[in-house]
Amino acid sequence: MRQFCEVAFVVLTALIVYIVAGYPLLLFWLGKRWGTSTKKAERPRTISVIVAVHNGENFLADKLNSILDCGYPSELMEIIVASDGSTDRTEQIAATYAAQGVSLLRLPRGGKPRALNAAIPHALGEILVLTDVRQVLEPRSLSRLIACFEDISVGVVSGDLVIRDGTTSGEKNVGLYWRYERAIRKNLGRIDSMFGATGPFYAIRRQLAVPIPGDSLLDDMYLPLAAFFRGYRLIVEARARAFDYPTGIKTEFGRKVRTLAGNYQILKHYPRLLTWRNRMLFHYLSYKIARLLLPWIVLAIAAVTFGLPQPWMLWALIPQLVFYLLAAIDGWVPPGSLPKRLTSLARTVVSLLAASIFAMRIFFVPPRDLWRPTQIHK
Repeated sequence: MRQFCEVAFVVLTALIVYIVAGYPLLLFWLGKRWGTSTKKAERPRTISVIVAVHNGENFLADKLNSILDCGYPSELMEIIVASDGSTDRTEQIAATYAAQGVSLLRLPRGGKPRALNAAIPHALGEILVLTDVRQVLEPRSLSRLIACFEDISVGVVSGDLVIRDGTTSGEKNVGLYWRYERAIRKNLGRIDSMFGATGPFYAIRRQLAVPIPGDSLLDDMYLPLAAFFRGYRLIVEARARAFDYPTGIKTEFGRKVRTLAGNYQILKHYPRLLTWRNRMLFHYLSYKIARLLLPWIVLAIAAVTFGLPQPWMLWALIPQLVFYLLAAIDGWVPPGSLPKRLTSLARTVVSLLAASIFAMRIFFVPPRDLWRPTQIHK
């Protein structure tokens, strides 16, 4: 038993190191060594920009202004605001932009996937640009995004989502985590494909769009994966940027529960992700599946620690206890203090691990129960 615990501790620890650091470094090297270039050309293409929104009055005007300020030729662009049962001033605001080419589609409340399903048949553009209401676009980002479709191997192009600098330790740590995620996604796109898109801002060829299940938690995975399994690449265009507001640990926890639950759900729709029909199988296992397994690996390490011989058990147990203690006391540590940096980081990591466990609610509750609107204050 003791020998088993020793081997298990080493193997599980090595596995965590691989998931958190080893695989991202390997991916970076593969992207540098064998990365695939993307042919780009900014030539005229008709596009349909679809903004699916529910009660977005605080953000819609800024969003529409940022789209119009991108400088994309107006004669080639239509903008569709799909109001998903909005009860605030969203629809009134959208109506004031009618003269600038914005059309309003009023829909009963049904969720984002159903709103997109309703809006896409109305779209006339060669390229669909799907974007959320909260994130404003950088000037010229539309042209840069669309330029990537000059490459016939590209089916989906994600913009680069940039999180503005946060003011609290929690917001800064969430922002740091997102930069880590962005690097992984960009390198996946360099070697072949991501496993979805950056939901707040991405584009897809019109002929590749398929109906999205109404209860889908990750429409930005379901729709792009349909293109992926038809042989197309899913990439990131780093020069096409959208800017979002920072979020704290509590908000990020809710979002991660939904997205990680969506990863379980997506396997129901695309079971071939776990077969050799997935040309990126190794990367899918190392990235998506490994993330789902990570908290269970951490718990397994804690369990086998008690089977280690002394003094190894003590040396392995104390760092774990200190780490969880730091996370537990974070709420009582004064903001801006040096200890806060450590406690906030520990709490962020624990929250992300816990989110993966809570994501398993997808097997016991309706998917809609996992939707929580992101609370952002401008």
